[in-house]
Amino acid sequence: MEKVVTLEDALNRIDELEKENVKLREKLAYYKNRKLSGRQKHNAKWMAIYNDFVDGYESGMTMIEIAKRNNVSERTIYRYKAHYDKIRSTKENVIE
Repeated sequence: MEKVVTLEDALNRIDELEKENVKLREKLAYYKNRKLSGRQKHNAKWMAIYNDFVDGYESGMTMIEIAKRNNVSERTIYRYKAHYDKIRSTKENVIE
């Protein structure tokens, strides 16, 4: 048995769906524009401190001195060192 749908019912349903679509788009815009939580890897601030770490490390400064100079934790400096070591080992393995 088929359901009889009138033009008026169809237009009402279209209006309901359009209103729902507007609400969902607003919700989507909220999620697209929200700030991501947690540590942002390799953004401008990260790169500035990392480059300063590289300068200090290659000039012979200790990890603690570099951490105090950049006002970051020692753990952060060791994360930079791990990244530095990873990049250096990759560059050394490349045949030029």
